[in-house]
Amino acid sequence: MKIKMETKPSLRKSILFMISSLILLAAGYHYLPEAAVTLKEGANSRRIPIYCVERKDNKVALTFDSAWGNENTRDLLEILERNEVRATFFMTGGWVEKYPEDVKAIAAAGHDLGNHSENHKQMSQLSREECKKEIMEPHEKVKELTGRDMILFRPPYGDYNNMLLETAEECGYYTIQWDVDSLDWKDYGAEAIVNEIVENKHLGNGSIILCHNGAKYTKEALETVIKELKKKGFQLVPVSEMIYMENYKIDHEGRQLEKER
Repeated sequence: MKIKMETKPSLRKSILFMISSLILLAAGYHYLPEAAVTLKEGANSRRIPIYCVERKDNKVALTFDSAWGNENTRDLLEILERNEVRATFFMTGGWVEKYPEDVKAIAAAGHDLGNHSENHKQMSQLSREECKKEIMEPHEKVKELTGRDMILFRPPYGDYNNMLLETAEECGYYTIQWDVDSLDWKDYGAEAIVNEIVENKHLGNGSIILCHNGAKYTKEALETVIKELKKKGFQLVPVSEMIYMENYKIDHEGRQLEKER
């Protein structure tokens, strides 16, 4: 009996995807979100943002996405100041416009001001011009408020493609993701946030930790998180003081490495 090998396009794609996945696993690749692993060099290469940084020292970075609400902002700033920690706040243009005094307070306290887009859209679905607008509108708002040019960009939902990363770079930005997720947005409680960060299997030198300014229990968990990280010997710094600004490469896991000079 002859078996026909003809398949529908969608089935062929599925088969090819499974074969590719098996090849990547055999080669030692780890799973990353769609369009993250660089499979080829040249025009068809897939670009990767910075998920973490390879460092010999013990620096890690606390980051806060700020898109909704400001009820906890001043408390978070007070806790950070009390514990002599500077962090990074990724802010949407809408948040900047709604809470300009908080933006100024974040800047005055010495924290990084980061760009989280204007409208928190899924930017991989936008055109290049739309992406540029989403990046530059909050940039100009923050520049007007603080005199600072932001250089750190975090895509909403962690969603990106090559075009977005290229556009961000053209706008003068380093695109920053995370390798430790606090899951604070799930509202499981302060203890859950502490455990999710401090006991995270990815936590190590150069880790970038994701938190949210408006999550219900983040304020309650923050001081314990800071103390436990310090107990482990980590130094908490803003992202801008941990990444390499030049002469670097990014591996298939999104780890930024300094090139040998």
